[in-house]
Amino acid sequence: MTDDEPSLNIPSLLTLAVVSYFVLRWFLNRDDNPAGGGRGRGRGNVVDPASVAQIAQMFPQMNTRDIMWDLQRNGGSVPATTERILTGRGLETPPPSFQPQVAIPPTNIPPAQTASSASATKPDGQDLISRYNLSAKAASPPAEVHSEVPSRIPWSQNKEERQRLLQKRRDDMILAARRKMMQKDQGNAQ
Repeated sequence: MTDDEPSLNIPSLLTLAVVSYFVLRWFLNRDDNPAGGGRGRGRGNVVDPASVAQIAQMFPQMNTRDIMWDLQRNGGSVPATTERILTGRGLETPPPSFQPQVAIPPTNIPPAQTASSASATKPDGQDLISRYNLSAKAASPPAEVHSEVPSRIPWSQNKEERQRLLQKRRDDMILAARRKMMQKDQGNAQ
């Protein structure tokens, strides 16, 4: 009778051990991967705020919540989201149940302070007048500067001539903006 009963041999025990190992590993690791799991379990993934900010800077017309939803759906792939926007397919509207786990940190700094802090960090010329050496022209009377404004000059084939014309236009624009700012300051002072 002992010959009719099934027995456990070494290959069957090894197979059972390997299968058990992989099953336990799958059960224990499926909840430990919050940042990059599979598509089915990826609904609770945290989206990288740097990726959201990068796409929001490239496409300011897009809603941040839509960007987060798309990044969460495609596993955080910035190129895939960018490609979807550029091809004109647009981004899907997230369902009402979608609650982003990471909000982009709000910037409470007004834009005026941001611009002044950015210009303050530059070690060389802090304003355009000193950067482009326009202090002599800025000190001259405004009437002379207005008389220098040329009429429409056609585009030259000579590279140096084009460079000179573009620099002159840049200088004229900077000086005109400075005059407007000074007039506005004088108007506010009175």
